[in-house]
Amino acid sequence: MPKEIFIGGGGEGYATPQHLTLKYANRHGLVAGATGTGKTVTLQILAESFSNEGVPVILADVKGDLSGLVKAGSAEASLHDAFIKRAQKIQFTDFAYHNVPVTFWDLFGDQGHPVRTTVAEMGPLLLSRLLELSDAQEGILNIAFRLADEQGLPLLDLKDLQALLVWVGENRDSLSLRYGNVSTASIGAIQRRLLVLENQGGAKMFGEPALELSDLMRQDGAGRGMVNILAADKLMAAPKLYATFLLWLLSELFETLPEVGDPDKPKLVFFFDEAHLLFDDAPKALVDKVEQVARLIRSKGVGVYFVTQSPDDIPEDILGQLGNRIQHALRAFTARDRKKLKLAAETYRENPRFPTEDAIREVGVGEAVTSMLQKKAVPGIVERTLIRPPSSQLGPISAAERKAVLQASDMSGKYDTPVDRKSAFEMLKARADQAAKEAAEAEEKADSTPDPMVREFSAARRYSSGRVGRSTSRKFGRQDSFASAMSEAVIKELKGTTGRRIVRGILGGLFKGR
Repeated sequence: MPKEIFIGGGGEGYATPQHLTLKYANRHGLVAGATGTGKTVTLQILAESFSNEGVPVILADVKGDLSGLVKAGSAEASLHDAFIKRAQKIQFTDFAYHNVPVTFWDLFGDQGHPVRTTVAEMGPLLLSRLLELSDAQEGILNIAFRLADEQGLPLLDLKDLQALLVWVGENRDSLSLRYGNVSTASIGAIQRRLLVLENQGGAKMFGEPALELSDLMRQDGAGRGMVNILAADKLMAAPKLYATFLLWLLSELFETLPEVGDPDKPKLVFFFDEAHLLFDDAPKALVDKVEQVARLIRSKGVGVYFVTQSPDDIPEDILGQLGNRIQHALRAFTARDRKKLKLAAETYRENPRFPTEDAIREVGVGEAVTSMLQKKAVPGIVERTLIRPPSSQLGPISAAERKAVLQASDMSGKYDTPVDRKSAFEMLKARADQAAKEAAEAEEKADSTPDPMVREFSAARRYSSGRVGRSTSRKFGRQDSFASAMSEAVIKELKGTTGRRIVRGILGGLFKGR
């Protein structure tokens, strides 16, 4: 019999106990409902349940409430009696208080271990989305990434990209012959967007040591899956950064993990809270890529669960792929709300015992309308369900408790200190310095020539198309011509930025193969 995790059940007038079959947990899911209806607690009990079955979990803590997963609930808590009564009513005989293993992560490095990726691994498509670039500006960014790949210039952090854009601007005439118009206005717009990103703290996201995905897929000594909690309360102040980072993480999982078909349980479960941020104002090309990743990542053993207020927040083609659904109450006070409610009800398999639309409107806090995949991955009929109580602490832990967890973590020290190795910034600076040195030596040699006519002829060459005169600017030097750079392109492309041949995956990040 396939393994299952208990979601909830009911007493009189409610469904029989509802379970999520682990074999179908990688068919993705949806947790939806208005603010205050219980989505966060549902997310908490799902994380607990997957962890107990040995499945690692990635989730974002948007409100700061989910840190309580690391601490067992208490019989002395004010909600204890209500939890016991709920467990009895839904026939949850195995209910007990316990914690789950947790690793805290934080893009800013304040409330968890730092999380970094490189600019190269982020890729031009996602970076363009993050910077909200126009089509023309995205084209310039693609040229920059192409040149970095061809010339072996590692793009690790933002200063690498900024330096490369300056070099592209200096060599725009030669580049335009091969790639089309390279506008200084577009380059300047990208540089300004990068400055805004830095001011938002986004620069901390880029650099090394970069996150190793294997560190998100660990188990503890008892075989329980690690629950990786990304502190997102501050990150939500920059919603594009939040959405782009989680989408990058999802794409990296897709590009890196091997095919596993249909395993008995997921290799990893990924919760995308505030999922509407992923699709707000997103270009169709990006939505199509997300749909493609969501459709194909199932075969990698990864289950993706979108958490949002209304199913209407998710594009229809992606919504159709979400087989396991937990729908908390939706409010319907306006005509628009009623339309959303009707559309949400139409996505469920009807139950002859009650109208789905009425059930979604009437369920209270801690209740939901559920539909789980059954035998042969067929959606179950919609049921009214009382959600089981959490076994871990409801609400956040203290700052001192969080600090103690971080100090005891296996990840302590691994990502804490940034590393700034030689990359595009240093390499381009070295080119500029070398070009300036050669120009200075040539000028000094010309100035020391005894014959005045020869000296004047040499000087004339410097100011025409020959030698370059002395300059105190920090340009990367046209003497380091595009033509000479291209002569080494094949060798440098084979070397790549990490010693491997570079191929870009579905969402523009690096797909590294031997």
